[in-house]
Amino acid sequence: MKKLSAVQIKQQALVLNIADTLEKQGLAELPGMLQCWFDVQYHLFPGSLLLCFQFDNEQALAAAKPELLKWQKRLSAAMLKKGVVLKDMRKHLVFTLEAPDS
Repeated sequence: MKKLSAVQIKQQALVLNIADTLEKQGLAELPGMLQCWFDVQYHLFPGSLLLCFQFDNEQALAAAKPELLKWQKRLSAAMLKKGVVLKDMRKHLVFTLEAPDS
């Protein structure tokens, strides 16, 4: 794996911080949420950022779907506070049943 540059290390820390914060909020507010994980290609950041809220089962996922836009807005606002603009907030956060290794 290619070593991250100093800028990419800062980007990684920023994403980790925001993902941790949103994960804590999500676990408290969304029944059936298991974890928050993300995928990003730092050389294409922030366009490649994808945050995933993983749910326990289909029922929990279906119950959470109406809340998706609210969480996308939270991610966008958190990134904006750190000086990162997400052009289309809907592309950067999804609700899923998939685990990070699948």
